[in-house]
Amino acid sequence: MELGTFLQRLFSTFPDGWPGAGLLLLRIGAAIPLIYFGISGTAGSLDQPLHVALRIIAAGGGLFLLMGLWTPIAGLVVAADELWSAFSLQFPHQGDQWLPIVLAVLAAGVAMLGPGAWSVDARLFGRKRFEIDGRNKRR
Repeated sequence: MELGTFLQRLFSTFPDGWPGAGLLLLRIGAAIPLIYFGISGTAGSLDQPLHVALRIIAAGGGLFLLMGLWTPIAGLVVAADELWSAFSLQFPHQGDQWLPIVLAVLAAGVAMLGPGAWSVDARLFGRKRFEIDGRNKRR
């Protein structure tokens, strides 16, 4: 099964209007902190390759969520990445570990709900409309 068919079967609709705007806001709310903390987190920890890898995954996943590209896959990867970051004993948390947990919950929620109509997924894998003309055009 190819990826396009898989993604289309995950979501029967790509809502627009208010529900689509809500999904867009959820994607933006999850993606911007992921990108920001992913980029800023790599600068101070270049001597720790695992920490840098987790931050690059967070920033890349945030970018995919922002665009709405491969949303279910990106959301699940980001949720696992953030939960690993929150509960790993290898990374001392400066202050609060609730931020990675909240980001994981947002990313998982977006993965389960879908990207909405204003996303790359909707353009690539959304429902297509075919006009069927009942007249026979051959002569």
